[in-house]
Amino acid sequence: MDFGFTTAAYVVAAVLFILSLGGLSGQESAKRAIWYGIVGMAIATVATLIGPGSGLWFVSIVLVALGGAIGWQLANKVQMTQMPELVAAMHSLVGLAAVFVGFNADITINMVEAAKAAGESVEGNFAELVAKKTPVEIGILMVELSLGIWIGAVTFTGSIIAYGKLAGKVDTSAKQLPGGHMLNLAAVLGSLLMLVLYLGGSGSWTLILMALLAFFIGYHLIMGIGGADMPVVVSMLNSYSGWAAAAIGFSLGNDLLIVVGALVGSSGAILSYIMCKGMNRSFVSVILGGWGGSSGGAQAEVEGEQVAIDADGVASALEEADSVVIVPGYGMAVAQAQGAVSDLTSKLRGKGKTVRFAIHPVAGRLPGHMNVLLAEAKVPYDIVLEMEEINDDFPDTDVVIIIGSNDIVNPAAQDDPNSPIAGMPVLEVWKAKNVFVCKRGQGTGYSGIENPLFFKDNTRMFYGDAKATITELLSKIS
Repeated sequence: MDFGFTTAAYVVAAVLFILSLGGLSGQESAKRAIWYGIVGMAIATVATLIGPGSGLWFVSIVLVALGGAIGWQLANKVQMTQMPELVAAMHSLVGLAAVFVGFNADITINMVEAAKAAGESVEGNFAELVAKKTPVEIGILMVELSLGIWIGAVTFTGSIIAYGKLAGKVDTSAKQLPGGHMLNLAAVLGSLLMLVLYLGGSGSWTLILMALLAFFIGYHLIMGIGGADMPVVVSMLNSYSGWAAAAIGFSLGNDLLIVVGALVGSSGAILSYIMCKGMNRSFVSVILGGWGGSSGGAQAEVEGEQVAIDADGVASALEEADSVVIVPGYGMAVAQAQGAVSDLTSKLRGKGKTVRFAIHPVAGRLPGHMNVLLAEAKVPYDIVLEMEEINDDFPDTDVVIIIGSNDIVNPAAQDDPNSPIAGMPVLEVWKAKNVFVCKRGQGTGYSGIENPLFFKDNTRMFYGDAKATITELLSKIS
C-alpha cells in the first residue's frame, strides 16, 4: 500500500474528526458526532496498519484488540458519576505514551548515528526516515521529541493527581511544598537547561532528568489547585494531552497525529478559558496552580439553622406553583436520580406547569455532565437552559428544586469577598419564592465550602437520597 492511500485516508479521518468536534457543540447532534469520531478513528487505524512500513501489523492488531477489550470493560463498569476521573485517567495514558515515543525517537537517533559511524545500513521505517535527515533536521527532531517528553510527563503526573482528587483518594484542598511556585519555576529552568545540554550532545541522561523534572511539575501544579477548580483542570489536562499527541506526530512524521493533537489541544485550551471566564477565574492563575491565592481574609460566618421539610410539604408547594426550575448537580448523578427527575418533570408539565432546568457550566465536575444525564433520561432539550439564559428569571420563579448542588448555587460567591469562590458566577436561586434543596445531609460538599443558601428563610432542606426523595415526591403529587 502506497503513501498516497494512507495520506488520503488520513485526510478523510481528519475531516471526520473535525465534524465530530463540531457536532459535540449541540445535544441533538452529539450522537451523530460520536459516530463521526468512531468512523474516523477506524479509518485512521486501518490505514496505519496496512500502510507503508507496517511490517509488524499482526502485533499491532493484537495490541489494538487487547487495548480495545480493556477499554470496553472499563466503559461498562464505570458509572456516569466517575466520568470526570475516567477522563483524567485517560489523559495520563496519552501523556505516558508521549514520553515513551519521545525516548524511542531518541534511541532511534542514537542507533542511526552509530550505524552511520560504522558504515552500516539501518532497517525500519522510522530509522530509515531518520537516516535521511540532515543535521539541521535531526536537531529539529530532537527539539520535537524533547517537547513531547516534557509535555507528556507533565500531563501524566498532573492527570494522576487530578484523578486522585476527583475520586476522593487525594485531599482536594490546594497544597504545595515549601517554596511553592519558586519550585515550579526552578523545575522549568532546570528543564530548559537539560534541553540545551541535550541539543549540545551531552547524551540521553539529560532527557531522563528533564522527564523527572516534568513529572514533578505536573504533580506539584495540580496539587496546588483546589477542588473547586478541578473541572477546569480536567479540561486543561485534555489540552495538554492534545499537545503531547501533536508532539508525537512531529516526532514520528505522522500528519494525522499532528492534526488531531492540534484539534484536541486548541479546543481544550479554549474550553478551559471559557470555563475560567464562567467561574470568574484567571486562566493563568488556574493553570499555574492558583497563583496569587486568596485574599487571606476570614470567610464570613453563616448564622441561622437549616430547616428541613418532608415530601408532603414540597408536593404542596409544587401543586400551587406555576413555574418550576430544577437545578441538577453531582448529587443527582451519584444517586442516579435522572430518571425520577424526568418523571417528575413530565408529571408537572402534564398539570400545565412551566418546568425548566438550569445548568451551570461546571455542574457535575465536568462540562456537559448534567446535559448528558438529562438527555439520557429523555428530558426535552428545549427546557434545558444554560446559566446566562435563565438567571434573570429566578425572581419570577415560584419553586426551585436543587438536586445535589452546592457551589454553583452559593450566594457567598457574590456576598463574601473572602470566599474561595468569590466572584464566581452562580445560579441566583435564592431570588425565587421557594427553594428546596435535595441533599443527603448537612455536609459542605466536594469543595468544603459552606453555603449560606441553606440557611435562608425561603430555603427548606429536603434530606435523603435524591432518587428516593424524588420518587417519594412523585407519589405525593396528584
